[in-house]
Amino acid sequence: MRSMKTFLHAVVAGFLFAGTLAHAVQLTGTVTDKTTGKPAAGDPVILVEPMTGMTEVAHTTVDSSGHYTLNRPSNAPSLVKVTHQGAEFFADAPQSGSVPDIAVYDVASKVEGVFAEADVLEVESSNGQLHVIERYFIHNTSMPPRTQWSPKSFEIVLPAEAVVESAQGQRPSTGSLPTTLKLQPDGEKGHYAFNFPIQPDEGEKDTQFNISYTIPYSGSFTFHPQESLSTQSVGVLLPKSITFKAGAGSTFTTINQDPNIQTFIAKNVVPGKALEFTVSGTGSMPREDQGAAGPGGPEAAAPGNGQPGGGLGEPINTPDPLSKYKWWILGGLALLFVVAAAFLLRKPAGVPGVPATQGAGAAAPPIYPAAEPRLTASHNGALLGVLKEELFALESEKLTGAVSPGEYAETKAALETVLKRALKNKS
Repeated sequence: MRSMKTFLHAVVAGFLFAGTLAHAVQLTGTVTDKTTGKPAAGDPVILVEPMTGMTEVAHTTVDSSGHYTLNRPSNAPSLVKVTHQGAEFFADAPQSGSVPDIAVYDVASKVEGVFAEADVLEVESSNGQLHVIERYFIHNTSMPPRTQWSPKSFEIVLPAEAVVESAQGQRPSTGSLPTTLKLQPDGEKGHYAFNFPIQPDEGEKDTQFNISYTIPYSGSFTFHPQESLSTQSVGVLLPKSITFKAGAGSTFTTINQDPNIQTFIAKNVVPGKALEFTVSGTGSMPREDQGAAGPGGPEAAAPGNGQPGGGLGEPINTPDPLSKYKWWILGGLALLFVVAAAFLLRKPAGVPGVPATQGAGAAAPPIYPAAEPRLTASHNGALLGVLKEELFALESEKLTGAVSPGEYAETKAALETVLKRALKNKS
């Protein structure tokens, strides 16, 4: 996973290298408080440069009509950050001209209309450990819209034996990628909290939390999931070789969508409701043909092109509530890596192509760089928004201590290497 992440950071640099030496320009934009429908007058606005550790290069405030103006000193990749009631909201800074409108929301520690659509656990075993990737899909349908944010914006309970490997939060905004976070211990062992805003939904896009952890395993382990929010579905994904048994008083339904993976669902779980299941045996999730959910692969199964939070698949109340998530969990991120690499590292037209390398063993339809069209302005604009957020995530990790100095230095070195290759390919 780290190597894939490093590679994506490198791809980011390749897309963002152009124009960093241009002269200063003026940026203008508007900020609206969508809770009140009024201009966000007085909110501080800061221009930051992710590639230099989120350096603040320009400051201003929103005026009474909701407008602001910033003098951008260079064309280095930048983000506009607006702070509203302590919560931060971001927009990509264009090379010049108008910044996309920024919507902010009033903040409260608890907001009506926040609930979990799903808590999905993907479980496998190896070397005397269970490895679990758990993902929460959290909606904020508050009216008027408000952001739920505090040091305990979202609370979770993991098994007391769990050793956390990584944790991420992902905003519902279009193009957002996960930002690495530090889980905050919250009382009893295994109890944690996310200090991360749960912003109002944007269409079908919600806030997502991802946690990876391991548990010592001697061949059998019993989970006792505890939900802090009303949750429409709790799902468990297992390899075929691991046995699943629901505990007393827990009702799970078996979903038979994929012949290579077991899926079990508990519906309408409320805080305090007893839930229990035991897994036994060993096995790993399939690493081949994960993209072949059916005709057309994951893109056919997921109308959002497999992108997180993009309205993937069937609604939650259909016979398979997890069809909305399964193929993103298993293959969607690999597709993002492959497509981004194909755009950047394609060979010049007329040179025979070589299939792009797949990330982390996940399978996806081969992509031949020579067959791709030249990178157009529209392609560049779409990818720029996605990849800038990942670059911002890297710098966020550095600032929060979630990435070691050695890993950070290694990633920066990879950026320079791919940058040189990109320059050579474009010459």
